[in-house]
Amino acid sequence: LDSSPDTFFYSDPRFVEHVDEQAVESMTKYISNRLLLPGDSVLDLCSSWTSHISRSRLEELKLKRVAGLGMNAKELEANNALTEWAVKDLNEDKNVKLPYDNESFDVVMCQLSVDYLIHPLEVMREASRVLKSGGKIAIIFSNRLFLSKAVGLWTGSDDIEHAYTVGCYLHYCNGGFKDIKAKDLSTRKQKGNERVIVGDPLYVVTAVKT
Repeated sequence: LDSSPDTFFYSDPRFVEHVDEQAVESMTKYISNRLLLPGDSVLDLCSSWTSHISRSRLEELKLKRVAGLGMNAKELEANNALTEWAVKDLNEDKNVKLPYDNESFDVVMCQLSVDYLIHPLEVMREASRVLKSGGKIAIIFSNRLFLSKAVGLWTGSDDIEHAYTVGCYLHYCNGGFKDIKAKDLSTRKQKGNERVIVGDPLYVVTAVKT
């Protein structure tokens, strides 16, 4: 809906969470306890003022590197998990190039931002380039978004279709990804077919670089 440059939209810092407290907790637990391993080099793609790595786990993991690539310098500067950061608009050029060397990272993660990418295949291919062989990519998403900046493919789809869409980004980007999987990280109550989502939904699609 809003085709103006993203640099205008993200010019003012937003020190807020974009999903509710339960979803933030689920995302933090997943990243801190299941995704990252001790000594990893991590790229937080579309980063902001938080990378959702718990302070205690950040100290325990002793991550070698946490690079943040985002849209707002003030947000990135406030992110205490980052060892380095850079500002870059991934929608500016279809021939996007991430400012990192080949095979630099063990993990690439993207939180609550894949729905805004207008060149997702190119971005995923670049994510593969900077990942080490055997490295993992994790794309975390919800259905909460800035409607005016999300791509039409996303706004007209439901949660299951979103998972298929992200999986297709990874499959068709020619990035050499394998073991593409989707997982529901949402907080739910009750059991079986009646497991209703409590609060905002949350999902992750992961893959491994060959």
